[in-house]
Amino acid sequence: MSEPLIVGVDLGTTNTKAAVFDLAGMPLATASQDLPTTRPRPGWVEQNPDDWWGSCLAVLRTLAKSVDMARVHSVGIVSQVNTHAFVDSALRPVVPAIVWQDQRCGEVARELDQRISAAERASVWGSHFTIDSSYLVSRCAWLAAHDPASWAATRWVLLPKDYVTARLTGSVVTDFISAIGLTRGDGSGYLSAAVGLLEGLGRRLPPLAAPATPIGPVASDDVEFLSGATVVTGTMDAWGNLYGSGSIAPGQAILVGGTSEVVCVVSDKRTEAGPGIIAFPPMDGLVVHAGPTQAGGDAFRWWTQTCESTVERSLAAAAASPPGSNGIVFLPHLLGERAPLWDADVRATFLGLSSSTTLGELTRAVLEGVAFSARELMDAAELSAGLPAERIILSGGTANSDLWCQIKADVLQRTFHRLAFRNSGVLGAAILGGVGAGIFDTPADAAKMAIHVDRVFEPNASTTELYDHLYHAYRDAYHALSAVHGQLSSWRTRFAQLSEKSS
Repeated sequence: MSEPLIVGVDLGTTNTKAAVFDLAGMPLATASQDLPTTRPRPGWVEQNPDDWWGSCLAVLRTLAKSVDMARVHSVGIVSQVNTHAFVDSALRPVVPAIVWQDQRCGEVARELDQRISAAERASVWGSHFTIDSSYLVSRCAWLAAHDPASWAATRWVLLPKDYVTARLTGSVVTDFISAIGLTRGDGSGYLSAAVGLLEGLGRRLPPLAAPATPIGPVASDDVEFLSGATVVTGTMDAWGNLYGSGSIAPGQAILVGGTSEVVCVVSDKRTEAGPGIIAFPPMDGLVVHAGPTQAGGDAFRWWTQTCESTVERSLAAAAASPPGSNGIVFLPHLLGERAPLWDADVRATFLGLSSSTTLGELTRAVLEGVAFSARELMDAAELSAGLPAERIILSGGTANSDLWCQIKADVLQRTFHRLAFRNSGVLGAAILGGVGAGIFDTPADAAKMAIHVDRVFEPNASTTELYDHLYHAYRDAYHALSAVHGQLSSWRTRFAQLSEKSS
């Protein structure tokens, strides 16, 4: 009898990735499909849930051209989170999905946050939890206030992976990890205090399950070649990356470079989350202390497109420029910042420009600025976890650049172990599917067999003083300009209101 195969899918922000793996974690076939994103107004970022489904079908059909899919026993899906689809009872989108980068709900989020006393905050979430513009309650409150007809037509508020698993199986469910800030500390149910912030929210939230819980076989005629394969609940991309990188013990950590930078530090205890960090409900005896920035690879995408260049030419220009970019510092807050700042008003900034500044220096500064944001996040995650990260795995699309990997090692002054298979979220999703189908006993058992490192990046001692100096300038600049960014945010809101009236 042929060895069973497992499939993993990662619904990211810019593309959907998938792979078929054997039980040793070796990819037998891979596929990727770009996802369109629209920005209809300043600060608005939207996607069409039907594009998530279409991209998932596309990558699965591509895999089927290379592999006998009858051997596939399970399908696991992970996805971006804090991206919300509003669908009716037939899973038809009511409005475009609001992507995690979207900042339209900033004012609503501030109003909700101000309604909660410090004592209530500590009791419900932990004293440092902040309701921001990407929080599900903020999104729902905004829709209820600005488009009550669409809110009334909404039956479910779903994450991308929940929408796709519902289309695959006919069952609506989400996992207690991905429902950030909405579930009890033990994952046993929704937080009544959080759900109660908006009338009618509770009946629109899907049932909860653990990430590896089987929710049914593939039942969609669109992928009949997978008919009968077990589909599991799945989880957020950060947890998928943890399993797919083998970071499943206290003191282990990941830095995932994708559209945003994601840092996770694993601990064996649940402490009060440090400022700006999310401490997830315990699972398998582990507590993950994590956070996402707002722009990692997306900052480099923006810069490359703005310069009408290519990734290859931009990286070459950065490589030809000296470490520290001759004193240029870039703050990559193009659409505000998430962890650990949670500031919807801040915007990106170049500091230290002169008449002699070159394009290469600016390009390298973008790479270094993203690394500074990752360092700030890693420091905060370690503080929350109560222990240092002793082993850090590097993965994600930006890890394909040796230059950027070395810059991160130098800026963070850490040793990074880069995965041979960079799309660790895809592998993690497949592992969860294998557990749900009974192929593996636990994700940890699977990860021990499946994780392979291709290169180790050591920090360069000669850049330590330089990058320390620039990193402190990076942090000081944010605080010094905070009031200015708040004033500009008020102006942008007023300008948008005037534009709506004139149109």
